[in-house]
Amino acid sequence: MKIFDSRKTEYKSIVSAVATEEAVKLRIVVPRSLGCTGASLAVYKDGEETVYYGMFWAGMCGDDNEYWELHFSATTSGLYFYHFELDTPWGKSFIKNVGNGCGDFSIDGSDFQQTVYDKNFQTPDFLKGGIIYQIFPDRFYCSGKKKNNVPATRVMREWGDEPFWHESQMNGLWNNDYFGGDLKGIEEKLDYIKELGVSCIYLNPIFEANSNHRYDTADYEKIDPLLGTENDLKSLCKTAEEKGIGIILDGVFSHTGCDSKYFNLYGNYNSVGAYNSKESPYFDWYKFIDYPNEYQSWWGIKLLPEIIEENESYRDYICGENGVLRKWLCCGISGWRLDVADELPDIFLDDLRKAVKAENENAIIIGEVWEDATNKFAYGERRRYLLGEQLDSVMNYPFADAVLNFVKYGGAEGFFNAVMGIVENYPPCVLNVLMNHIGTHDTERAITRLAGENADGYGRDWQHEHNVLSAANYKKGISMMKMASLIQYTLPGVPSLYYGDEVGLQGMKDPFNRACFPWNDIDEELHKWYKRLGEIRNGCKAFVNGSFVPVFSGYNVIAYKRVADDNQVLVAVNNSSEMFDVYVGTEWDNSYNLFTPVSKDGYIRLSPKEFTLLTK
Repeated sequence: MKIFDSRKTEYKSIVSAVATEEAVKLRIVVPRSLGCTGASLAVYKDGEETVYYGMFWAGMCGDDNEYWELHFSATTSGLYFYHFELDTPWGKSFIKNVGNGCGDFSIDGSDFQQTVYDKNFQTPDFLKGGIIYQIFPDRFYCSGKKKNNVPATRVMREWGDEPFWHESQMNGLWNNDYFGGDLKGIEEKLDYIKELGVSCIYLNPIFEANSNHRYDTADYEKIDPLLGTENDLKSLCKTAEEKGIGIILDGVFSHTGCDSKYFNLYGNYNSVGAYNSKESPYFDWYKFIDYPNEYQSWWGIKLLPEIIEENESYRDYICGENGVLRKWLCCGISGWRLDVADELPDIFLDDLRKAVKAENENAIIIGEVWEDATNKFAYGERRRYLLGEQLDSVMNYPFADAVLNFVKYGGAEGFFNAVMGIVENYPPCVLNVLMNHIGTHDTERAITRLAGENADGYGRDWQHEHNVLSAANYKKGISMMKMASLIQYTLPGVPSLYYGDEVGLQGMKDPFNRACFPWNDIDEELHKWYKRLGEIRNGCKAFVNGSFVPVFSGYNVIAYKRVADDNQVLVAVNNSSEMFDVYVGTEWDNSYNLFTPVSKDGYIRLSPKEFTLLTK
């Protein structure tokens, strides 16, 4: 019997963040031989003094152990940390976190984390139980519609050619090659997207910019001319809504392009930019060190001058009543994904949420945060992204790493530890809308990361040489993608599918991961698989808000449940090279199996690399 386990309900009644004024029951199991005469919960709010709460003796646990319990609640949101202290004839004993949520007698162990969020915090329902489809707009589909006012400096490429990657190809202008994907093209392919079960499309930046990735915003108030017009966006949003699909835009608010109407380094815009004059209305937005040529830029990239987001003028421009956020929400979008959200200060995020929710309380706000977003430090302070006043969700890189590492390398215990760390720390309303990707525009393609060589530490020349999998590795990669996506689609949160992953698109890191969608070379086996996953996900209510319950881990085998009031789903995966019988309980013997293996006498027999999904 364990002393304490913060991830099991017999020790902690709520295995997640709790709302303000919501009581959570904590129980420890203490050896009778210890002679414990008193027990306390030692808890402190981040940055404040420790407070001690007495626990009460709650009876025997067998002949050799005893229970000590209490109910804890907090009236203010924040991050709380706790451990237990015992009074014994030999002095104080401490029960601390020794890893994986387990409490044991330790002086050197860490404190447990308890996130407390505002009780009024709610996240949009439209995304729960759904599927996100991420599109890099230039590379998805070209409608052929004539574009106006496209800069002559842009290099137009043939659809399907490899993106420029070598300096000799770029003629001094990086990220200046375009393939012509546009908003009308996305609208024309909405039926294809809907067949995948998608309920939301996330678009990489679409505002006017001077790079194909468009993270160097030139004008927040205009659609990039190669992508179309404001009316094209309105049409896309309207048609998508009719099919039950929302559109999320990428908001890049920590920096702009130097070639923009706000900075105007090259004088290409009919405006007085910050670089042109200290009298510019935008001058105070930027961090000049030695005017005008020395200024702070994003990660030292001079093409991306940093914004002072605390600046009142800038905040009003983005978050004000007539600001950028509300302008595009009025066009029909369903929310925002915030680029480098951990580089946006609290005052800006506070204003952003107020603006978005004032315009549409059901709009979603998703932040790019690569770590556990509940305990992230940035700007020298603990951030409060998910306590109810800023973000609704984040891009879930911890889940992505957990899934990909398990499928590629094994390690059932490591998988569950990573997943339960997020389940334990995040508010349930956030957990249900987490953006669960296994690949994005910032990472290798999922099939390449799974079946290809590790690109870490290698430059573009090496990546170019290793960008295409061998026939054998590609075949292996298809099987690995099926296993990874099954797990991805059944974890808490919302799976996010990066365009082309569903048809076997390969690629190392940027720009190889941003290739054109291969409309004439679709892997039908994988495409059929993803459509089936969409059907399964849309047909099981447990994926909307069902709790996550680990069932088994070991020997590179995992099994877990999603449990809702009116539906349960069980997933079992054998990632070993041996046949394995995994015990799941006889209650699953008469369940409905969506793949071949079934439960018999409480056991599921799985062949090597085999998986199953049961529902009841």
